[in-house]
Amino acid sequence: MNDDIWKGTTLSSADTIETTPNPEAAAPEEHAHTHDHDHAHDHEHEHHQQGPSLNPECTREVEIEVPADEVTKAFRTVTRRYQKQARIPGFRAGKVPESLIRSRFGDGLRQDVVESVLPAHFRDAIDKAGLKPISQPQVTDLHLEDGQPLKFKAVFEILPEISVAGYQDVHVAKPDTELTDEEFNAELDRVRDSRSTMEPVTEDRALAEGDWAQITFRGEFKGEGETPEVERQPVTGDDVMIEVGGPNTLPAFNEALRGSKPGQELKFEVTYPEDFGERRLAGKTISYDVEVKAIKKKIQPELTDEFAKELGEYEGIEDFKQKLKDHLASDKKRKLEGETRDKIVEALIQKYQFPVPESLVQQQVDARLDRGLRALAQQGMRTEDMRKLDFNRLRDAQRTSAVNEVKGSLLLDRIADEEKIEATDAEVDRELELLSLQMREPLDTLRKRLTDDGSLARIREQIRREKTGSLLYEKLAS
Repeated sequence: MNDDIWKGTTLSSADTIETTPNPEAAAPEEHAHTHDHDHAHDHEHEHHQQGPSLNPECTREVEIEVPADEVTKAFRTVTRRYQKQARIPGFRAGKVPESLIRSRFGDGLRQDVVESVLPAHFRDAIDKAGLKPISQPQVTDLHLEDGQPLKFKAVFEILPEISVAGYQDVHVAKPDTELTDEEFNAELDRVRDSRSTMEPVTEDRALAEGDWAQITFRGEFKGEGETPEVERQPVTGDDVMIEVGGPNTLPAFNEALRGSKPGQELKFEVTYPEDFGERRLAGKTISYDVEVKAIKKKIQPELTDEFAKELGEYEGIEDFKQKLKDHLASDKKRKLEGETRDKIVEALIQKYQFPVPESLVQQQVDARLDRGLRALAQQGMRTEDMRKLDFNRLRDAQRTSAVNEVKGSLLLDRIADEEKIEATDAEVDRELELLSLQMREPLDTLRKRLTDDGSLARIREQIRREKTGSLLYEKLAS
């Protein structure tokens, strides 16, 4: 008999770390007798590990025995169901002999028997032991024969005992979140710059600092080197605008363009730095032929009431400035306070040492990789190219961050217990209303779906952790 088919696997991954114990979810669920499972996985799930090793310090085991009469009853019930549904040539529906059912569907029948009696006995065993599994139980040493007691062991992880005594002693520097005049003026300049226009310079003069040169160019790679031929194709551009003396303009272009006039043709070389952003140019020397087509000036709009009204529903320029300032101040405050809360959690992680359930670590690795793969897909990476990625290496690279994220969440949960912090129904409702608007899904439908798949519990968990992080910021940042 193959016992492997009854061995558990890890819990499915989630975007947030779920640590709410749920024995109901951990117990195996009953399946249809046909076992026509689809084992094909989408590319974003192929990297998930099955049946992970568990952290011995967080692992617990229960031994369970199901009485023989209950096992026999389950065998009869499942066999009768198979008899009703089986379609075997030569036999009328519902008339297939029991012996043929057991020989033809042996593994499936045994699995259904186990899954019909195991969950309730598993729940009873963990309740009596006072244990709350956070991982899918892995069933081992299973013995199953009709007419005999069903015996097995279930191995799973639980949350570690965590002491957060003295967490109030952790302190980090409180950031200065006040918006400066320099920051406000820089953003105001960026807004004006985004609405600027390029006006031709009609006077007969040469290019000077601050002018924009409209140029057409062709660049040829110098030297043979080891660059593939496809990457040595000429570098060309038509009617490209370059700011003379601008922060993003290479010195060689500044020197060549400064003092030149429209209609003039220039020849010069540019040696690109090794860390240049465009990979095929980095470290290469290019010989350029450049034609100066025109000189232009960037004209920024005046800060008038009319300009403000072009930007949106503002009463005037002062109204726009105030709202821009309020937005920038709020954004800076949120960003710096978030970074400080992260530093507090990092300090707590350094302060407290405790074992971390491996199942939670693997969930978090899965979640991080899923987000990464979705980002690659949005950037245009093909499925076949994703399949070629070294997922073992990617998983290893994510492990340290995943461990710290799990540790941080467990610490926040423990401190929330100490501080008696809870997510209220009103806070959860507000979050659901926002999600309903963003996803354009009716609120009641969304609530039912998130409740059914367990996401609502994770949302409540996340709200609780955010409230705990805010409390720690108020208490520990100084």
